[in-house]
Formats: sequence, structure tokens, C-alpha cells
Amino acid sequence: MHITAKVDYAVRTLLEIAGAPRLDESVAGLGAPLVRAAPVVKAEAIATAQRIPPKVLESVLGELRRADLLISRRGPDGGYWLARPAAEISIADVIRAIEGPLASVRGARPEDVRYPGAAEPLQRVWIALRVNIRAVLENVTIADIASDQLPGFVDALTEDPGAWARR
Repeated sequence: MHITAKVDYAVRTLLEIAGAPRLDESVAGLGAPLVRAAPVVKAEAIATAQRIPPKVLESVLGELRRADLLISRRGPDGGYWLARPAAEISIADVIRAIEGPLASVRGARPEDVRYPGAAEPLQRVWIALRVNIRAVLENVTIADIASDQLPGFVDALTEDPGAWARR
């Protein structure tokens, strides 16, 4: 599987926002502090912290907004925040927002490809691949990574020395 720079930037953007400190705000007329549920982070802060080129980040932010993963507000108090809790945003959601389906064969979904003769079983291989990609990417969330609390299956998979070997 090829993870594009844009997908990598998108995940890192969401992690930066998820990890931002929640600022205390006072409620108008009440004077009581309120901890904002979702921190607002400026694009410049994300670009600097994650070393993402600003023009590329602008494009990524737009795609994440259109996919309803981010909300934005303009102005001096503006910025970006998560559209839903980080625990409800999977890495698969991010990849689909930026690149489309997790697995495709020549631009088609694996269930839509057909092969003649000896290659006929190949379709099942592509579908099995998609199932395995989903098993990881749909079960790891932005919150898991931001809190460094990855699901146990990730640790189990990466503990295998073969996982780190180039082939």
C-alpha cells in the first residue's frame, strides 16, 4: 500500500489539532471559565509544528473540511477544529477523504473487476487485501495516535521482526 504525502499530511494535521491544548474561555455574562471541547488551531501553527508546506496544507485543510472531518472559522479568533471527537475519526476516514477508496484495482473497486481463465481467483486476493487494510485502518483512530494508546493488535503486528524487514 502506498501512503501519499498528502494523506500523511492530513493525518498529521488532524493529530496536531487533536493534541492542541483546550483553552479556557469565559462565558459571556457569567464570568465562569469554560473549557472548549474542541481547540481551534491556526493553519500557520499546524504548518510550523508539522513542517507541512503552507500551500499543500491549505489544500489538505480544504479536503478535510469538505469531508466533514474539520470545521473552520475565519477571522482573528478563527482556525480549524475537529468536526467530531478524535475517537470517532479513523485513519481510514482520512485516507478516503484525501485519496478515495482504500483499495482499488486500476481505479475500480475489487468487487467490480473480473478476470478470465487462470487469473479468475485474483479478484479474491484483492478483496482479501482490502479486508486486511480495513482491519487496521478502520480500527485506529486519531485519538489512539494522539494519546499514544494504539490498539493492542497494532503492537502485536509491529512486534513481529518481519514487520520491520524490507522486502
